[in-house]
Amino acid sequence: MAAVIIRIASLPPILDPSPTPAPNVADSSPHTEGNGQNAPSVSIEGNYHRINSMQEVFNRYINYLEAERNVSPYTVRNYTTDLLDFFQFLGTKGVGSLKEVDRHVVRDYLAYLMGRGLVKASIARKLSAIRSFYRYLLREEMISTSPVATTSSPKLDRRLPAFLTIEEVEKLLEAPDLSTPQGQRDRALLELLYASGLRVSELVSLNLEQVDLDSREIRVLGKGAKERITLMGKPAASALSDYLSQGRPELLGERKNRALLLNRYGERLTKRMVQKILGDYASKVDIGKKVHPHMLRHTFATHLLDGGADLRVVQELLGHADLSSTQIYTHVTKSQARKVYLSAHPMAQEEDNELENK
Repeated sequence: MAAVIIRIASLPPILDPSPTPAPNVADSSPHTEGNGQNAPSVSIEGNYHRINSMQEVFNRYINYLEAERNVSPYTVRNYTTDLLDFFQFLGTKGVGSLKEVDRHVVRDYLAYLMGRGLVKASIARKLSAIRSFYRYLLREEMISTSPVATTSSPKLDRRLPAFLTIEEVEKLLEAPDLSTPQGQRDRALLELLYASGLRVSELVSLNLEQVDLDSREIRVLGKGAKERITLMGKPAASALSDYLSQGRPELLGERKNRALLLNRYGERLTKRMVQKILGDYASKVDIGKKVHPHMLRHTFATHLLDGGADLRVVQELLGHADLSSTQIYTHVTKSQARKVYLSAHPMAQEEDNELENK
């Protein structure tokens, strides 16, 4: 994964790099403000004397995220955006150095975000980015205490994940035109998303050698570069076999590419293209709701639990590090069970009508 170099020269003084150039950091020349004078440097206690500029602090932090924490480029981008927003706020408040930031400043920032109308999930994400950065500063002994150590994240409203019914899934799977190579590919990718519960990023990153049609196993490299084995049923294996023997060779042509799913130019299919393919088919069969790749992952988990699968097994198949991430689907199945009960059981219907008439 290529290193991300964060350019911070245009930020307020809280993030201005030191006039001393940082060694071994790309393009770390001194920053000057509009009047041509060197901008004030950021003061960090502890081992800051070993690092010559805030530019290098950020570059080291990003390298740490990528090399040691194995976070995705998407997470790196979000953390960068959220941290720069925080430092922009510090600049407007006249906070001159990171060691001046205490829990009261952090709480002021959270209040500022609420005043901007940000939802709780966005505020929690920004706070998570700040926590991560300060944990890194503590780890490198650049600071002695973290101002966010005792700050609680806002309690998030629990939203039940949307999913498709079995009938809607069947309509979606039957939508592609199997007489074309693109249709064979689309049938295979739809079957894989539903049968294996893959994240769309995992799906598009698959190479040929990661799929075993005989055992119907897929070796997936998930979040944090963690490898897991997920499974597929006979319909998915059959659709994939047809695509590999017929559609994929036509899409590949004379080119060489180990990617499992190819576009019409023989190149790896992108996440954006999968989203468009799924949306187009959902509209074609008139499902009546906005369908996205992650909804099929939700559907995979919900249907497994509805069928009596053990929660721990579903956790393993989804690649969830924490069981609580999987437990949300138990709420979905309970909610669905109640709807089915109220609509199907005659005594429940009478009881429900009585409650409505009171």
